[in-house]
Amino acid sequence: MITVSNIGNPSLLPNKPAGVRRVASIDLEWTKNYRIKNGNRPFCYSVVYLDLPDQDALVDLEDVDFAFTSVYVEDPDEMQELIKSAAEAVGQATEQSDILVGHQFCADLGVLANASDTPNAAIDDARATWKRRRTPDPGDPVFVDTRYDAGHLLNGASRRLVDVCEELKLDVTQPELRSTSMTALHRKWLDRDDVEARERISTLNVRHSLSTAYVAVHSAGLGRWDPVHGLNVNRKLAAGADGAWQWLQSSTFTNLLEDSCPSGTAPSSPSKASRQAGRPRSSTR
Repeated sequence: MITVSNIGNPSLLPNKPAGVRRVASIDLEWTKNYRIKNGNRPFCYSVVYLDLPDQDALVDLEDVDFAFTSVYVEDPDEMQELIKSAAEAVGQATEQSDILVGHQFCADLGVLANASDTPNAAIDDARATWKRRRTPDPGDPVFVDTRYDAGHLLNGASRRLVDVCEELKLDVTQPELRSTSMTALHRKWLDRDDVEARERISTLNVRHSLSTAYVAVHSAGLGRWDPVHGLNVNRKLAAGADGAWQWLQSSTFTNLLEDSCPSGTAPSSPSKASRQAGRPRSSTR
């Protein structure tokens, strides 16, 4: 599998510092096959971590850096290995985070459970906790599902992540899917070893995790961004994932970092901490 991360050791998350509230956001991609029972096949996932100051005032998310790990199969035969890795990530996030979030997270967990060839306690526990997230048992982690738990922020009817973000002034423009689809991109990777196709999906997937984290933090009353100018998620992605994928250096992507700014507003630069953070590394295992 191909693992890309800006954490020194993706399997060993740094301990949470004192005075910090940690948010973990997970997103899974899978091929869809509704003609057979449990026919969906996961092939990529990412987890994003935000460490927020534990304070009464809302945190300006423009100033918060993020950690991430992205995992992608090199071959369809690695699906069970990917499921095991995703289950470990869910377990780690549950144990080491104050808030665990996803967008329609029940679907991601269901795909992992149904595609796995063996039962997995971390996935089963997370599914049970998700179901009782509004009436949690003592000791349960806080779960926020941005498809179902952010309605108090929204006026529109759609709960698609891109529509939720647009309404909340989060710029999540996704050029990866122009004139194509995720299925077509994934097939290019499997059939032709098209690295750019894989990198497009990985970028899209991390953007999903990051924007979901922002929506969840805002929904929980912990964070904010400029209500007029909004927050350019691609700019945050470019800073936090600098060096992760060549796709981030393409003109198609870099054009997003300025063109989406409101008229008359200068684009903000990545924070100093983001620029100085260790560049993500890629490994195959």
